[in-house]
Amino acid sequence: MRQGIGFLVILLCFPILWILYSFIHTEVLSAASFNSDLERSIQLSNPTITSPVVLLDNKGKLFSEDYIEWREPLSLEEIPLFAQELFLQSEDEEFYQHIGFNFTAIFRAVFANASAQQMEQGGSTITQQLVRLRYLSTEKTYERKLTELLYAHEMEKQTSKEDIFTNYLNEIYFSNQVYGIGAASTFYFGRSIDQLSEAELAFISAIPNNPTIYNPLTNFEATKNRQELLIDVLVKNGRLTVERANEIKQAPIKLVTKTKKQLYPAYSTFVLHELESLIAHKEGFKDKIANAQNEQQRQFIEHELKTRVDEVISNGITVHTALDPLKQEDDERYINSLLSKKSNLQAASVVINNDTREIVSIYGGKDYKKLDFHRAYQAIRQPGSAFKPLLVYAPLFETTTYTPNSSINAGKLCIGSYCPQNYGGAVYDYVTIQEAFRLSHNTPAVRLLDTVGIENAFARISPFQFENIEEKDHTYSAALGGLTKGVTVLEMADAYTSFINGTYKPARAIQKVVDKEGTVLYAWEDDFQEVWSYKTAQTMRGLLAQVVTNGTGKGISVNSSYVGAKTGTTNEYYDYWLAGLTDTYTSAVWIGYDLPKNMKSIESNKIHHRIFNRIMDKKN
Repeated sequence: MRQGIGFLVILLCFPILWILYSFIHTEVLSAASFNSDLERSIQLSNPTITSPVVLLDNKGKLFSEDYIEWREPLSLEEIPLFAQELFLQSEDEEFYQHIGFNFTAIFRAVFANASAQQMEQGGSTITQQLVRLRYLSTEKTYERKLTELLYAHEMEKQTSKEDIFTNYLNEIYFSNQVYGIGAASTFYFGRSIDQLSEAELAFISAIPNNPTIYNPLTNFEATKNRQELLIDVLVKNGRLTVERANEIKQAPIKLVTKTKKQLYPAYSTFVLHELESLIAHKEGFKDKIANAQNEQQRQFIEHELKTRVDEVISNGITVHTALDPLKQEDDERYINSLLSKKSNLQAASVVINNDTREIVSIYGGKDYKKLDFHRAYQAIRQPGSAFKPLLVYAPLFETTTYTPNSSINAGKLCIGSYCPQNYGGAVYDYVTIQEAFRLSHNTPAVRLLDTVGIENAFARISPFQFENIEEKDHTYSAALGGLTKGVTVLEMADAYTSFINGTYKPARAIQKVVDKEGTVLYAWEDDFQEVWSYKTAQTMRGLLAQVVTNGTGKGISVNSSYVGAKTGTTNEYYDYWLAGLTDTYTSAVWIGYDLPKNMKSIESNKIHHRIFNRIMDKKN
């Protein structure tokens, strides 16, 4: 009964929609913004041929190349008629007759959707699909569908069928970041489209219907089945004989995919992230995002930034980086071997060269794959006591007359309702600041933050790149690393470089970005700034060294004349941290589970200490 009523309502609605169409059409065209946007969309030329982004290590050797989008636009004349027929017959038989939308197909889809009581079939023409690719969302709602009809009709009025079909064939998605049938030909078969057999043309034409299901690299058989279905459509519509169809189906399909050199995915993934930051900084997007008046405006600017990054990359660039390939490979191999013995345990690390302040090695997670979640710069975790040197002790020595030998109460403490405890609930009397630091007592750290002043302490760490620290973090619990969101491993390693000599310059992986002719397009131009006096830096280095020799960092052993570090453990043993420096490197190490859980049982293994020892060894 409900379905019958649904059919009746839908049938009654179509005449109304058609009547409203003229009114809506007139109103829409009267809106200058719509008309301007629509004209710009329709006048877009074919996507330009994209060149690879090439990444070079610190010796100038290529270690990764990638394509944000692989495109090879073609004219309609360059696309074989057989391939054109495959799309016309399977997607839009009446393409050259309709006005942008096809009421017969729409009615058929509406009835199918009414039967299913949800939005399933779209009944979209090739023109509608192009409209959707250009500037509409893919959500399946009747409101979006009506807008799509209006845009499609307007597109048909302003451009030719041939242009629409050409743009469609050049813009549809063929999985694996491949756009357009020309690019699909070279990506999957290593040959231009005019060199493909009919079987191969039908095979790649099967992909766009559902690029996930018909991704030939992961679902070859599904793609082959879809290929045969397309061939059957040509037979059904009288475009192919049964005999020829069978010959095409039986022809072998051998993929010869475009190979890309992609070593050290954890490092290359971060470089692409940093590239976006570099462009945002150099071209003013960073300030625009920071000054956005609302969330919608911020998202719009971020979209503009991503478009700009894609544009820069598509022109072909070479990115010179600070990667030490031998060290990166050794660090990855060692940490992977440690974690392989612990199910689901994860880790992240960053190693920075002390002289250049460049990132020479980065570990993003166990058996990291390109563009996976990157735990070195994307995982935001509580830093625990590893945060104390930055927020409490360095500001203390910078702004007061306290010394490591000064005394501080390590007994019980409550500030309002906040009552921190020392590790294990231990209660102490007065201790030296040196002892409080070395053994990571908590109550002295909170008392010392009170001495410095919360606002003063946070002002002292403002030069660092802590992107997730907020105003509401300005509380006493921050002395122990208790933050609203937290910090990343990269941010911690970056901030600890200030203990090298008191100066600070943001740690970077990118040295410069050049175009095809070798012209420098972008490069960081950071200057060193003094964040701690030399005296404060030397005091902190002494305290960090004592943690290693006779404190919570016992067991750390690195082949260096100087080693200093600070450990950190968060509530419920969810995170283990180690941050520190040697004569050569500064680093931060984190271990934990993506879904936090208690790690008390593996505390004695000191896995983070072992990682630190290996990645900080200059021999690697």
